[in-house]
Amino acid sequence: MLAADFAHLADDIDMINRSEADWLHLDVMDGVFVPNISFGFPVLEAVAKICQKPLDVHYMIVKPERYIQQTARLGAMMMNVHYEACTHLHRTIEEIHQAGMKAGVTLNPSTPVSVLEDIIGDVDMVLLMSVNPGFGGQKFIENTIDKVKRLRKLIADTGSHALIEVDGGVQAETAPRLVAAGVDVLVSGSYVFKAADPLKTIRELKET
Repeated sequence: MLAADFAHLADDIDMINRSEADWLHLDVMDGVFVPNISFGFPVLEAVAKICQKPLDVHYMIVKPERYIQQTARLGAMMMNVHYEACTHLHRTIEEIHQAGMKAGVTLNPSTPVSVLEDIIGDVDMVLLMSVNPGFGGQKFIENTIDKVKRLRKLIADTGSHALIEVDGGVQAETAPRLVAAGVDVLVSGSYVFKAADPLKTIRELKET
C-alpha cells in the first residue's frame, strides 16, 4: 500500500478489493529503524474497515512487540517483524501467535538466512527484502535470487512450513525468476499502483 495514492486511498483499496491480489501488504515505518515515516494506526484502522483482503502488516520499526495487541485488534492476518529489530525474537513470535495472528520475520538485504536456523520452525513466513527498506521504487538486488534458494533449502532441511515472501523491485522481469527460485508470495507496490491498468498488472503477476 506504500505506493498507493493517499489522496484517494479508498479508491485504491477498492481496486485491490476487486483485483486478484491475495493480500494487502502494509509497510509501517517509524523514521528510526528506516530513514522514512509512512503511516500509523489511524490509517491502518481506516484501511482495515474497507479492505476485504487479509492484511499483511510489515513493521519496519524499533520494538515492534509493543504493537502486537493493537495489530491483532485490526484483524490483521500476518504480523511481520524484522529480525534486526527484535532482541527477543522467539518471545515476539510466540506473542504474535498468542494474539491470534500468523508470525512473519523479515530479513534486510545484508542479513544472511542462516540467522533463522533456530527459529525457522516457529515462523509462518520469512520476508526477504530485495531492496533496502524505507522507500518504494528501488532497484532489485540481484543477490536475492540466490538468497531465496538458500532459504528454500533451510526450510526443506528443517521441515519448516514457512512461506517465502519477497518485497522490493518485483515486476514482470523479476517475478518469474523469484518464483522459479522458490518464492511463495510476491509483494509489488509501485509496479502495480503506477501501472496504466493495475488490475491487469496484478493478474499478470498472479499468472507468473
